[in-house]
Amino acid sequence: MSESVHTNTSLWSKGMMAVICAQFLSAFGDNALLFATLALMKEQFYPDWSQPVLQMVFVGAYILFAPFVGQVADSFAKGRVMMFANGLKLVGAASICFGVNPFIGYTLVGVGAAAYSPAKYGILGELTTGDKLVKANGLMESSTIAAILLGSVTGGLLADWHVLVALGACALVYAGAVVANLFITRLPAARPGQSWRFNAMTASFFSATATLWRNRETRFSLVGTSMFWGAGVTLRFLLVLWVPVALGIVDNATPTYLNAMVAMGIVVGAGAAAKLVTLETVSRCMPAGILIGVVVAVFSLQHALLPAYALLLLIGVFGGFFVVPLNALLQERGKQTVGAGNAIAVQNLGENGAMLIMLGLYSLAVKVGIPVVGVGIGFGVLFALAIAALWIWGRRR
Repeated sequence: MSESVHTNTSLWSKGMMAVICAQFLSAFGDNALLFATLALMKEQFYPDWSQPVLQMVFVGAYILFAPFVGQVADSFAKGRVMMFANGLKLVGAASICFGVNPFIGYTLVGVGAAAYSPAKYGILGELTTGDKLVKANGLMESSTIAAILLGSVTGGLLADWHVLVALGACALVYAGAVVANLFITRLPAARPGQSWRFNAMTASFFSATATLWRNRETRFSLVGTSMFWGAGVTLRFLLVLWVPVALGIVDNATPTYLNAMVAMGIVVGAGAAAKLVTLETVSRCMPAGILIGVVVAVFSLQHALLPAYALLLLIGVFGGFFVVPLNALLQERGKQTVGAGNAIAVQNLGENGAMLIMLGLYSLAVKVGIPVVGVGIGFGVLFALAIAALWIWGRRR
Protein backbone atom coordinates (compact mmCIF):
# COMPACT_ATOMS: atom_id res chain seq x y z
CA MET A 1 0.00 0.00 0.00
CA SER A 2 1.45 3.39 -0.90
CA GLU A 3 1.10 6.57 1.04
CA SER A 4 -1.32 9.19 -0.12
CA VAL A 5 -0.32 12.58 1.25
CA HIS A 6 0.04 16.11 -0.03
CA THR A 7 3.64 17.23 0.14
CA ASN A 8 4.74 20.84 0.52
CA THR A 9 8.23 21.35 -0.88
CA SER A 10 8.90 24.59 1.06
CA LEU A 11 11.44 24.04 3.82
CA TRP A 12 10.21 27.13 5.67
CA SER A 13 6.48 26.52 5.48
CA LYS A 14 4.25 27.21 8.47
CA GLY A 15 3.71 23.50 9.02
CA MET A 16 7.44 22.73 8.96
CA MET A 17 8.25 25.51 11.41
CA ALA A 18 5.51 24.26 13.73
CA VAL A 19 7.06 20.77 13.64
CA ILE A 20 10.52 22.14 14.47
CA CYS A 21 9.13 24.31 17.28
CA ALA A 22 7.14 21.42 18.76
CA GLN A 23 10.18 19.15 18.54
CA PHE A 24 12.37 21.69 20.32
CA LEU A 25 9.90 22.09 23.17
CA SER A 26 9.27 18.35 23.46
CA ALA A 27 12.99 17.47 23.50
CA PHE A 28 13.67 20.35 25.90
CA GLY A 29 11.05 18.94 28.27
CA ASP A 30 12.43 15.39 27.99
CA ASN A 31 15.93 16.41 29.03
CA ALA A 32 14.92 18.92 31.70
CA LEU A 33 12.51 16.37 33.18
CA LEU A 34 15.24 13.73 33.44
CA PHE A 35 17.43 15.94 35.63
CA ALA A 36 14.48 17.24 37.62
CA THR A 37 13.25 13.71 38.31
CA LEU A 38 16.73 12.54 39.30
CA ALA A 39 16.91 15.46 41.74
CA LEU A 40 13.53 14.44 43.16
CA MET A 41 14.74 10.89 43.65
CA LYS A 42 17.81 12.13 45.52
CA GLU A 43 15.60 14.33 47.65
CA GLN A 44 13.40 11.34 48.48
CA PHE A 45 16.46 9.12 49.22
CA TYR A 46 16.04 6.62 46.40
CA PRO A 47 19.10 4.33 46.18
CA ASP A 48 21.76 5.26 43.62
CA TRP A 49 21.19 2.09 41.59
CA SER A 50 17.64 3.19 40.85
CA GLN A 51 18.75 6.18 38.74
CA PRO A 52 19.81 4.21 35.63
CA VAL A 53 16.66 2.13 36.03
CA LEU A 54 14.70 5.35 35.43
CA GLN A 55 16.37 5.66 32.02
CA MET A 56 15.79 1.97 31.33
CA VAL A 57 12.00 2.29 31.71
CA PHE A 58 12.11 5.18 29.24
CA VAL A 59 14.09 3.14 26.69
CA GLY A 60 11.99 0.07 27.43
CA ALA A 61 8.84 1.92 26.35
CA TYR A 62 10.34 2.39 22.88
CA ILE A 63 11.07 -1.32 22.59
CA LEU A 64 7.77 -2.51 24.06
CA PHE A 65 5.57 -0.29 21.89
CA ALA A 66 7.63 -0.50 18.70
CA PRO A 67 5.18 -2.91 16.98
CA PHE A 68 2.28 -0.47 17.46
CA VAL A 69 3.40 3.15 17.33
CA GLY A 70 4.33 3.06 13.65
CA GLN A 71 0.81 2.04 12.68
CA VAL A 72 -0.61 4.75 14.95
CA ALA A 73 1.55 7.36 13.19
CA ASP A 74 0.48 6.19 9.73
CA SER A 75 -3.23 5.66 10.55
CA PHE A 76 -3.92 9.23 11.70
CA ALA A 77 -2.76 12.72 10.79
CA LYS A 78 0.79 12.82 12.13
CA GLY A 79 0.44 16.31 13.57
CA ARG A 80 -2.43 15.11 15.76
CA VAL A 81 -0.46 12.03 16.81
CA MET A 82 2.35 14.35 17.90
CA MET A 83 -0.12 16.44 19.87
CA PHE A 84 -1.51 13.36 21.64
CA ALA A 85 2.01 12.12 22.44
CA ASN A 86 3.05 15.47 23.91
CA GLY A 87 -0.20 15.49 25.88
CA LEU A 88 0.81 12.13 27.36
CA LYS A 89 4.19 13.57 28.28
CA LEU A 90 2.39 16.48 29.93
CA VAL A 91 0.29 14.07 32.00
CA GLY A 92 3.41 12.15 33.03
CA ALA A 93 5.29 15.27 34.12
CA ALA A 94 2.27 16.68 35.93
CA SER A 95 1.67 13.40 37.75
CA ILE A 96 5.21 13.52 39.17
CA CYS A 97 4.51 17.09 40.33
CA PHE A 98 1.45 15.84 42.22
CA GLY A 99 3.31 13.08 44.04
CA VAL A 100 2.82 10.08 41.77
CA ASN A 101 5.73 7.63 41.89
CA PRO A 102 8.39 9.07 39.55
CA PHE A 103 8.85 5.72 37.80
CA ILE A 104 5.16 5.68 36.86
CA GLY A 105 5.19 9.27 35.67
CA TYR A 106 8.40 8.84 33.72
CA THR A 107 7.06 5.66 32.12
CA LEU A 108 4.11 7.68 30.80
CA VAL A 109 6.58 10.17 29.35
CA GLY A 110 8.47 7.27 27.75
CA VAL A 111 5.28 5.93 26.15
CA GLY A 112 4.54 9.43 24.83
CA ALA A 113 8.07 9.67 23.44
CA ALA A 114 7.72 6.26 21.77
CA ALA A 115 4.51 7.38 20.06
CA TYR A 116 5.96 10.76 19.18
CA SER A 117 9.09 9.60 17.37
CA PRO A 118 7.58 7.88 14.28
CA ALA A 119 5.20 10.79 13.78
CA LYS A 120 7.79 13.57 14.11
CA TYR A 121 10.19 11.99 11.61
CA GLY A 122 7.51 10.56 9.36
CA ILE A 123 5.82 13.93 8.89
CA LEU A 124 9.01 15.41 7.41
CA GLY A 125 8.56 13.26 4.31
CA GLU A 126 4.98 14.51 4.00
CA LEU A 127 5.76 18.21 4.39
CA THR A 128 8.74 18.17 2.06
CA THR A 129 10.42 15.75 -0.31
CA GLY A 130 13.51 15.01 -2.38
CA ASP A 131 16.77 16.71 -1.49
CA LYS A 132 14.96 19.09 0.87
CA LEU A 133 14.25 16.07 3.08
CA VAL A 134 17.93 15.90 4.07
CA LYS A 135 17.82 19.61 4.93
CA ALA A 136 14.62 19.09 6.93
CA ASN A 137 16.34 16.33 8.87
CA GLY A 138 19.24 18.67 9.51
CA LEU A 139 16.84 21.24 10.96
CA MET A 140 15.21 18.55 13.10
CA GLU A 141 18.53 17.25 14.45
CA SER A 142 19.82 20.77 15.11
CA SER A 143 16.63 21.67 16.97
CA THR A 144 16.87 18.48 19.00
CA ILE A 145 20.50 19.01 19.98
CA ALA A 146 19.84 22.63 20.97
CA ALA A 147 16.94 21.42 23.11
CA ILE A 148 19.11 18.74 24.72
CA LEU A 149 21.74 21.31 25.67
CA LEU A 150 19.35 23.96 26.98
CA GLY A 151 16.94 21.48 28.58
CA SER A 152 19.66 19.64 30.49
CA VAL A 153 21.20 22.85 31.85
CA THR A 154 17.83 24.41 32.69
CA GLY A 155 16.55 21.27 34.41
CA GLY A 156 19.66 21.03 36.56
CA LEU A 157 19.66 24.73 37.48
CA LEU A 158 15.96 24.79 38.36
CA ALA A 159 16.26 21.56 40.35
CA ASP A 160 19.07 23.10 42.42
CA TRP A 161 16.75 26.00 43.17
CA HIS A 162 13.53 24.03 43.80
CA VAL A 163 12.64 20.56 42.53
CA LEU A 164 8.90 21.22 42.30
CA VAL A 165 9.51 24.37 40.28
CA ALA A 166 11.68 22.36 37.88
CA LEU A 167 9.00 19.69 37.45
CA GLY A 168 6.30 22.32 36.96
CA ALA A 169 8.39 24.07 34.33
CA CYS A 170 8.73 20.78 32.44
CA ALA A 171 4.96 20.34 32.42
CA LEU A 172 4.54 23.89 31.07
CA VAL A 173 7.07 23.21 28.30
CA TYR A 174 5.15 20.09 27.26
CA ALA A 175 1.97 22.19 27.22
CA GLY A 176 3.75 24.59 24.86
CA ALA A 177 4.62 21.67 22.59
CA VAL A 178 0.95 20.65 22.49
CA VAL A 179 0.01 24.18 21.42
CA ALA A 180 2.71 24.20 18.73
CA ASN A 181 1.30 20.96 17.34
CA LEU A 182 -2.00 22.74 16.65
CA PHE A 183 -0.26 24.81 13.96
CA ILE A 184 1.03 21.80 12.00
CA THR A 185 -0.64 21.41 8.61
CA ARG A 186 -3.48 18.88 8.82
CA LEU A 187 -2.49 16.10 6.42
CA PRO A 188 -4.51 12.99 5.55
CA ALA A 189 -3.57 9.70 7.17
CA ALA A 190 -0.78 8.03 5.22
CA ARG A 191 -2.07 4.44 5.49
CA PRO A 192 -5.63 4.36 6.85
CA GLY A 193 -7.81 1.31 7.30
CA GLN A 194 -5.28 -1.06 8.85
CA SER A 195 -6.40 -3.70 11.33
CA TRP A 196 -6.19 -2.85 15.05
CA ARG A 197 -6.19 -6.45 16.24
CA PHE A 198 -3.11 -7.29 18.32
CA ASN A 199 -2.04 -10.20 16.13
CA ALA A 200 -2.53 -8.22 12.96
CA MET A 201 -0.58 -5.23 14.30
CA THR A 202 2.37 -7.29 15.45
CA ALA A 203 2.35 -9.25 12.20
CA SER A 204 2.28 -5.97 10.28
CA PHE A 205 5.22 -4.62 12.28
CA PHE A 206 7.37 -7.68 11.78
CA SER A 207 6.38 -7.75 8.11
CA ALA A 208 7.53 -4.12 7.84
CA THR A 209 10.76 -5.08 9.62
CA ALA A 210 11.36 -7.89 7.14
CA THR A 211 10.58 -5.62 4.17
CA LEU A 212 13.01 -2.95 5.35
CA TRP A 213 15.68 -5.52 6.12
CA ARG A 214 15.44 -7.10 2.66
CA ASN A 215 15.97 -3.73 0.97
CA ARG A 216 19.67 -2.89 0.68
CA GLU A 217 19.29 0.85 1.28
CA THR A 218 16.94 0.67 4.26
CA ARG A 219 18.96 -2.16 5.85
CA PHE A 220 22.04 0.01 5.43
CA SER A 221 20.29 2.92 7.17
CA LEU A 222 18.84 0.82 10.00
CA VAL A 223 22.17 -0.74 10.93
CA GLY A 224 24.06 2.56 10.64
CA THR A 225 21.71 4.65 12.78
CA SER A 226 21.37 1.89 15.40
CA MET A 227 25.14 1.64 15.75
CA PHE A 228 25.46 5.43 15.97
CA TRP A 229 22.93 5.94 18.77
CA GLY A 230 24.11 2.87 20.65
CA ALA A 231 27.63 4.28 20.54
CA GLY A 232 26.39 7.74 21.52
CA VAL A 233 24.76 6.66 24.77
CA THR A 234 27.78 4.48 25.60
CA LEU A 235 30.15 7.42 25.08
CA ARG A 236 28.08 9.47 27.52
CA PHE A 237 28.65 6.93 30.29
CA LEU A 238 32.27 6.41 29.27
CA LEU A 239 32.97 10.11 29.85
CA VAL A 240 31.75 9.90 33.44
CA LEU A 241 34.48 7.35 34.27
CA TRP A 242 37.12 8.75 31.91
CA VAL A 243 37.24 12.30 33.32
CA PRO A 244 38.55 11.45 36.83
CA VAL A 245 40.98 8.82 35.49
CA ALA A 246 42.46 10.79 32.59
CA LEU A 247 42.08 14.38 33.79
CA GLY A 248 42.06 13.98 37.56
CA ILE A 249 38.85 16.02 37.79
CA VAL A 250 36.23 14.63 40.14
CA ASP A 251 33.36 17.12 39.80
CA ASN A 252 30.01 16.36 38.14
CA ALA A 253 30.05 19.32 35.77
CA THR A 254 33.01 18.44 33.54
CA PRO A 255 31.47 15.31 31.97
CA THR A 256 28.35 17.39 31.23
CA TYR A 257 30.42 20.06 29.47
CA LEU A 258 32.24 17.42 27.44
CA ASN A 259 28.93 15.88 26.38
CA ALA A 260 27.81 19.36 25.36
CA MET A 261 30.76 19.60 22.97
CA VAL A 262 29.60 16.44 21.21
CA ALA A 263 26.08 17.87 20.93
CA MET A 264 27.32 21.15 19.46
CA GLY A 265 29.44 19.25 16.97
CA ILE A 266 26.39 17.27 15.84
CA VAL A 267 24.64 20.55 15.00
CA VAL A 268 27.57 21.55 12.78
CA GLY A 269 27.78 18.12 11.15
CA ALA A 270 24.03 18.05 10.51
CA GLY A 271 24.25 21.42 8.77
CA ALA A 272 27.16 20.25 6.63
CA ALA A 273 25.28 17.09 5.65
CA ALA A 274 22.27 19.14 4.58
CA LYS A 275 24.49 21.07 2.14
CA LEU A 276 26.81 18.33 0.91
CA VAL A 277 24.79 15.09 0.87
CA THR A 278 21.68 14.10 -1.10
CA LEU A 279 19.66 10.88 -1.13
CA GLU A 280 21.62 9.82 -4.19
CA THR A 281 25.00 10.41 -2.51
CA VAL A 282 24.31 8.99 0.96
CA SER A 283 27.51 6.91 0.84
CA ARG A 284 29.44 10.16 1.33
CA CYS A 285 28.56 9.98 5.02
CA MET A 286 30.33 6.65 5.64
CA PRO A 287 33.90 7.96 6.02
CA ALA A 288 32.59 10.23 8.77
CA GLY A 289 31.22 7.17 10.58
CA ILE A 290 34.62 5.47 10.43
CA LEU A 291 36.32 8.63 11.68
CA ILE A 292 34.02 8.69 14.72
CA GLY A 293 35.64 5.50 15.97
CA VAL A 294 39.16 6.68 15.11
CA VAL A 295 38.73 9.96 17.00
CA VAL A 296 37.18 8.18 20.01
CA ALA A 297 40.30 6.00 20.21
CA VAL A 298 42.58 9.05 19.99
CA PHE A 299 40.46 10.91 22.54
CA SER A 300 40.84 8.08 25.06
CA LEU A 301 44.61 8.71 25.17
CA GLN A 302 44.30 12.40 26.10
CA HIS A 303 45.30 13.82 29.49
CA ALA A 304 44.51 17.51 28.96
CA LEU A 305 41.15 19.26 28.92
CA LEU A 306 41.56 21.48 25.83
CA PRO A 307 42.39 18.64 23.39
CA ALA A 308 39.54 16.63 24.92
CA TYR A 309 37.08 19.42 24.14
CA ALA A 310 38.37 19.74 20.58
CA LEU A 311 38.25 16.02 19.86
CA LEU A 312 34.73 15.62 21.26
CA LEU A 313 33.57 18.53 19.12
CA LEU A 314 35.07 16.72 16.14
CA ILE A 315 33.31 13.47 17.11
CA GLY A 316 30.04 15.39 17.13
CA VAL A 317 30.69 16.91 13.69
CA PHE A 318 31.38 13.49 12.22
CA GLY A 319 28.34 12.10 14.02
CA GLY A 320 25.94 14.69 12.62
CA PHE A 321 27.35 14.27 9.11
CA PHE A 322 26.96 10.50 9.44
CA VAL A 323 23.47 10.09 10.90
CA VAL A 324 21.39 12.80 9.20
CA PRO A 325 21.60 11.39 5.63
CA LEU A 326 20.88 7.89 6.92
CA ASN A 327 17.74 9.14 8.65
CA ALA A 328 16.58 10.89 5.50
CA LEU A 329 17.22 7.79 3.39
CA LEU A 330 15.14 5.61 5.71
CA GLN A 331 12.26 8.09 5.75
CA GLU A 332 12.14 8.39 1.97
CA ARG A 333 12.47 4.68 1.20
CA GLY A 334 10.27 3.71 4.12
CA LYS A 335 7.52 6.05 2.93
CA GLN A 336 7.54 4.28 -0.42
CA THR A 337 7.28 0.76 1.06
CA VAL A 338 5.94 0.26 4.60
CA GLY A 339 5.02 3.83 5.56
CA ALA A 340 7.30 6.41 7.15
CA GLY A 341 5.78 5.85 10.59
CA ASN A 342 6.36 2.10 10.45
CA ALA A 343 9.90 2.67 9.19
CA ILE A 344 10.76 4.96 12.11
CA ALA A 345 9.17 2.53 14.57
CA VAL A 346 11.41 -0.25 13.24
CA GLN A 347 14.35 2.13 13.48
CA ASN A 348 13.48 2.94 17.11
CA LEU A 349 13.48 -0.74 17.98
CA GLY A 350 16.92 -1.16 16.45
CA GLU A 351 18.39 1.96 18.03
CA ASN A 352 17.12 1.28 21.53
CA GLY A 353 18.06 -2.37 21.28
CA ALA A 354 21.57 -1.28 20.28
CA MET A 355 21.69 1.07 23.27
CA LEU A 356 20.88 -1.74 25.68
CA ILE A 357 23.38 -4.13 24.06
CA MET A 358 26.25 -1.63 23.93
CA LEU A 359 25.65 -0.41 27.46
CA GLY A 360 25.56 -4.03 28.62
CA LEU A 361 28.91 -4.75 26.94
CA TYR A 362 30.36 -1.54 28.37
CA SER A 363 29.20 -2.41 31.89
CA LEU A 364 30.64 -5.90 31.52
CA ALA A 365 34.01 -4.51 30.41
CA VAL A 366 34.14 -2.20 33.42
CA LYS A 367 33.03 -4.96 35.79
CA VAL A 368 35.81 -7.36 34.70
CA GLY A 369 38.38 -4.66 35.39
CA ILE A 370 39.41 -3.39 31.94
CA PRO A 371 40.91 0.11 32.42
CA VAL A 372 38.63 2.85 31.19
CA VAL A 373 41.26 4.11 28.73
CA GLY A 374 41.49 0.61 27.28
CA VAL A 375 37.72 0.43 27.05
CA GLY A 376 37.67 3.71 25.13
CA ILE A 377 40.37 2.66 22.69
CA GLY A 378 38.79 -0.74 22.10
CA PHE A 379 35.36 0.81 21.69
CA GLY A 380 36.64 3.33 19.12
CA VAL A 381 38.56 0.77 17.07
CA LEU A 382 35.67 -1.71 17.04
CA PHE A 383 33.20 1.00 16.03
CA ALA A 384 35.43 2.16 13.15
CA LEU A 385 35.86 -1.42 11.91
CA ALA A 386 32.12 -2.08 12.19
CA ILE A 387 31.21 1.00 10.12
CA ALA A 388 33.85 0.10 7.54
CA ALA A 389 32.41 -3.41 7.31
CA LEU A 390 28.90 -1.95 6.93
CA TRP A 391 30.11 0.30 4.10
CA ILE A 392 31.76 -2.58 2.25
CA TRP A 393 28.72 -4.81 2.83
CA GLY A 394 26.37 -2.14 1.56
CA ARG A 395 28.35 -1.59 -1.65
CA ARG A 396 28.56 -5.28 -2.48
CA ARG A 397 24.89 -6.17 -2.01
